[in-house]
Amino acid sequence: MRRITMLFLVIYVAGVICAAAFYFCRSKPNFKTPYQAVLLNNGFAYFGAVEDMNKDFLILTDVFYIQTQTSPDGKQTTSILVKRGKEWHGPDKMFINRNSVFMIEPVSPDSKVAQLIKEEKAKSGEAKK
Repeated sequence: MRRITMLFLVIYVAGVICAAAFYFCRSKPNFKTPYQAVLLNNGFAYFGAVEDMNKDFLILTDVFYIQTQTSPDGKQTTSILVKRGKEWHGPDKMFINRNSVFMIEPVSPDSKVAQLIKEEKAKSGEAKK
């Protein structure tokens, strides 16, 4: 009887440790790149630094998105990178519902998006990240 109780206790403690490790790994992201691409279920994509994640929200800072513009004749489209924060309410971060997130990917430092972010920061006089 004593062995069964001891075995149950060991399994219980191991379960609690695993649950705590899972929670902390989920809530504290450890990305190896300065920026991440956050792809949402509705097809929108934002590029920024994932500051934190919890069970309800993902916090994204230094946020950029791609805006597509079509020429007046409709024959040519161009895409530009836009920094969030220039809107009327001047947001400095986004709180994104975790249920809306489809995928998070690292943005490679030598990718086109990273180059465009670097150029945008240089134009605006922000310190390089």
